[in-house]
Amino acid sequence: MNIILLSGGSGKRLWPLSNDVRSKQFIKLFKNEKGEYESMVQRVYRQITKVDPEAKVTIATSKSQASAIKNQLGENVSICVEPCRRDTFPAIALAANYLHDVLGVKEDEPVVVCPVDPYVEDTYYEAVKELAELAQAGNAGLTLMGIEPTYPSEKYGYIIPEDGNNVSAVKEFKEKPDTETAKKYLAQNALWNAGIFAFKLGYLIDKAHSMIDYKDYQDMFDRYDQMTKISFDYAVVEKEPSIQVLRYSGDWKDVGTWNMMAEVMADKAKGKAIMDETCENTNVVNELNIPILCMGCKDMIIAASGDGIIISDKERSGYMKPYVEKIETAAMFAEKSWGTYTVVDVQNGSMTVKVSMKGGESMSYHMHHHRDEVWTVVSGKGIVTIDGEKQDVKAGDVVTIKAGCKHMVEAVTNLDIVEVQLGDEISVDDKEKF
Repeated sequence: MNIILLSGGSGKRLWPLSNDVRSKQFIKLFKNEKGEYESMVQRVYRQITKVDPEAKVTIATSKSQASAIKNQLGENVSICVEPCRRDTFPAIALAANYLHDVLGVKEDEPVVVCPVDPYVEDTYYEAVKELAELAQAGNAGLTLMGIEPTYPSEKYGYIIPEDGNNVSAVKEFKEKPDTETAKKYLAQNALWNAGIFAFKLGYLIDKAHSMIDYKDYQDMFDRYDQMTKISFDYAVVEKEPSIQVLRYSGDWKDVGTWNMMAEVMADKAKGKAIMDETCENTNVVNELNIPILCMGCKDMIIAASGDGIIISDKERSGYMKPYVEKIETAAMFAEKSWGTYTVVDVQNGSMTVKVSMKGGESMSYHMHHHRDEVWTVVSGKGIVTIDGEKQDVKAGDVVTIKAGCKHMVEAVTNLDIVEVQLGDEISVDDKEKF
């Protein structure tokens, strides 16, 4: 089974844990079968490989998310990176050509495309596997999976099938309705459109060539910024005359808000948090190293990180996005392919960062033009390279790197470093890789 997982968005509705560089799918609020915390993307990958151990998973994502994916999934998945944001049709077209040209997937093989962030049970991916089999059979150009609605929702588009069978031809699609219209759709055996598609790889590559002037994957990648922003629904689905839909009736949750996330997160409280006996239906997530005490809290979500703190009624938390957009702060936490990066303090002329690296990983060889750095090793062992000269470092060692010096660090063991950046111009853009 070939699966393309679409991973995008900044996830501001789960602020302050999510931000421009850490979307909701990377926040570790769930637990695996061993009781260890895991993120949505880790949970999804675990479920897919449980259902199909031979599944080939490719994640289509932006450059800003690639490091977090490598950090959480290692080399287990392929990553197709969009050079810039261009909506779902260009993203899927690029990923399809990546599968064909880079991974060697044949044009007659089925491919399933689905979002990376629904909260589902294993039966969902068993249905996805059936979806791939339906696409392989070739009875329709496109095969979709529709979610059987649990209520007349205004949040989703609808698929109207020809009948109520498990697999049916698609009669028409409907945009997000009001509640009364949604009730009428449900009377027609309608399904929620959750953006789950399957097709033979050649079908999508032919569609891409008919709409985009390009030669192959690399050519499309190089010209990606010139492509028209358009959704897969508008570009392909609504114009395809031969579509069938598979009905999925299992549990499916869109955890795009704190209210929804609170229903499925593993623990009522994560981090340093205490709730007294009068608290009811309240969830606390604390990423700070100071305690949160909650007393008499009812129907509330409280979340704290280096980016900020939210204290909200659960129902109201779904309306936070316009307020979060008014908050202008740089992301204080980021996952890298080698570990994590946490901003501890920011002042005029300096920024202090805690760098935590996984043993065996290394940073890129790079240079800053406008800032000096002072590294203090807190724990672990590593090898620092400055302008080609290597030196071993251990806990207690201090390394000074002047602006204009090429440098990198390799973590021999797990390695924690406090990095103090000094200069009048401290910016994430001040970095030249070699």
